[in-house]
Amino acid sequence: MKRKTSAEQQERWERKVLCFLDKRQWRSKLTQRLLVTFLLAISTGLLLLLAHIQPSITQQLTNSHQVLAVTPSSLSPALRSTAQPHPLPPTLAQWQDPNDSGDYFSEVRQTEVDYLIWSQFPIKVYVEPAKAVSTTERSQSWVRDILQAVQEWAAYLPLEVVEQAEAADIAIRRIAPPLRTSPTGNMPRARSAETRYELYINNAATNPGILSHRCTILLSPNQISQYIQAAARHELGHALGIWGHSPVATDALYFSQVRHPLPISPRDINTLKRVYEQPTRLGWPL
Repeated sequence: MKRKTSAEQQERWERKVLCFLDKRQWRSKLTQRLLVTFLLAISTGLLLLLAHIQPSITQQLTNSHQVLAVTPSSLSPALRSTAQPHPLPPTLAQWQDPNDSGDYFSEVRQTEVDYLIWSQFPIKVYVEPAKAVSTTERSQSWVRDILQAVQEWAAYLPLEVVEQAEAADIAIRRIAPPLRTSPTGNMPRARSAETRYELYINNAATNPGILSHRCTILLSPNQISQYIQAAARHELGHALGIWGHSPVATDALYFSQVRHPLPISPRDINTLKRVYEQPTRLGWPL
């Protein structure tokens, strides 16, 4: 057998070293790719965890928050330190409860910018229409039920139904909310509706630099008419500013679904009025 010379051994050793380095470089690139993928997965997970998802009328509010286009830390120091009340809209200012039914204002949560109060009226509401290929009676009934709930709330706050989602302050979508894992980590919980909000800076030419918000309501079509209407009434209450639940079953914002849904109660309106009397950072210029 021919014995390898020292030069051949040196060349073979160098090739092994180069091959080893190439493998390390390849592994390093692979590790980087996996790390980037992992970070993206974590980031996506954080976005999902931070999303403020308003549960359906059968569940309580969670403690997470909507991913914001504007965060409190990015606001000007003056706005972060000062919240101001807005004038009451005339319909709420005129509201009087002759029976003094009380309210559940103590159950309403403040957000990063205090209370979710609308200050520009009318509040524009978009209701997703029935698709052209699915103009069944059930689809049309869903739209009618939502519009009925909008009309009920319009007696207390100025609302306007718009045809374009881009122009809406509140968009109501004909879709079931995604499944949500229970607090104990067990089976995912099915929900009939949810409300989300996000903050943004309104740079409209007529009123630029205003800290604003918008809401999206996801509402499942797979319910009977009275429950769709009740869910719409409930979620609209959240979107209009009642960011909490009532402990009384006769209120539209009761935390659980009831067998025979009731209309908006005096307690609901008393609570809404108290919310609109509170200071907020929303609706004021940055």
